[in-house]
Amino acid sequence: MDTQHVPYERAFIFSAAIRIFHWLRALAILVLVVTGFYIAWPFLVAPSNSDVLVQGWIRFAHQVFGFLLCAITLARAYLFFFSKSDIERRSFQDVTNINSWITQLKSYMWMGHLDKKGVYGPLQFVTYFAISVIAALICITGLVLYANVYHEGLGGMLWNSAAWITAQMGGLAQVRLWHHYFTWVFIIFVVIHVYMAVWTGIRFKHNSVDSIVSGYDYHPKKH
Repeated sequence: MDTQHVPYERAFIFSAAIRIFHWLRALAILVLVVTGFYIAWPFLVAPSNSDVLVQGWIRFAHQVFGFLLCAITLARAYLFFFSKSDIERRSFQDVTNINSWITQLKSYMWMGHLDKKGVYGPLQFVTYFAISVIAALICITGLVLYANVYHEGLGGMLWNSAAWITAQMGGLAQVRLWHHYFTWVFIIFVVIHVYMAVWTGIRFKHNSVDSIVSGYDYHPKKH
């Protein structure tokens, strides 16, 4: 194949681990949001002659995917700092460069093209870092709520720490309230994230959405 006439070039971006964790986290967030709203507002009623504990199964699913989100949050933090690929870490160079901020903001206003050191622009990097912090906080508040219900096993192991966090946050009601606030941050982020991923691919003519599936991105060749 004559590569001289190919308008795009392919670049490997995301490893298999990053892609798998991305979609597992997306699944966990979806299930947690749906089950979390149901736990807060149990609108389904089991028939009076049924022995199916609807609320119990919903809580069980919430706990399973909550622990999954905790595991993924820890794994993604490890991959960011210790992965062989430094494409995510390189993005931090743009965060500390004022010109990179100006370039990205101008590119969003259709003024020029975005040139990144890593896989994320400075605004993307800060946003993803912030949502990672929120993920850690929603995991912590979730574990605190878990320890206040289950006092044996893991809940018992976490009890002393959970009790201290509960006291620092002003009581269990405040912990639950902040858990809901963090949920809404996730909901708003997902909507904006999907929109911007599609818009960025269209605006800059590259494979911004499919790259998290295939691992490869496609950019117009630089002449």
